[in-house]
Amino acid sequence: MPTDKKYLLDANVFIEAKRRYYAFDVCPGFWECLIWHHQGAYIQSIDRVKQELELGDDDLKKWIATVMPSTCFASSDDVAVIAEYSQMQTWSQGHSQFSQDARAEFATKADAWLVAYAKVKNLVLVTHEAPAPDSRRRVPIPSVCEAFNVAYLDTFVMLRDLEAKFHWQQPQT
Repeated sequence: MPTDKKYLLDANVFIEAKRRYYAFDVCPGFWECLIWHHQGAYIQSIDRVKQELELGDDDLKKWIATVMPSTCFASSDDVAVIAEYSQMQTWSQGHSQFSQDARAEFATKADAWLVAYAKVKNLVLVTHEAPAPDSRRRVPIPSVCEAFNVAYLDTFVMLRDLEAKFHWQQPQT
C-alpha cells in the first residue's frame, strides 16, 4: 500500500459521491474501493455518521445496511473520544464568531464526534468541507481540525493517496 495513513470518512463523502460524481450506476468501482480499503484497515467511519446516513430513504441507506461491512462504522463510545468531544464543544461555545444556531447544530451532529475520534485514533479526516474562517452559520470541520491539530483532506486526495483507479467500461451492445 502506498500510504501509511488511515482515513476517517465524513458523511458528506458518501452523500456527495452518491448524488454526483460516483453515483452507484456510474462508478460502482468507487464503492468497491471503499469496501476493499476498509477491509485493509485504511478506511472507516463512525457510528454517528452511519446514523446520519440512515436518515435517508435511498440507495445509500440500502448500501450501508446490506453491502458495507458494519465494522466500517466504529463506536464513538470511548472515554478518550468523549473527553475530546467535550473539549470541542467547549471550544465551539467559546467562539462568539459562530451563531447560537451553529453552536447548537455542532452539539447535535456527528461533526465533533468525527473530529474527536480522528484525533484520538490518529486518523486523517476526509471531508468535502472547505476552510471557512469567517463562517458564522455553522462550525466548519476544517476549523475544528485546525484548532485541535487533526489532519484533514478531501476524497480526491485520499483516492490519490490510495492509488485508486476507476476504469471506463465499454457498454455492451
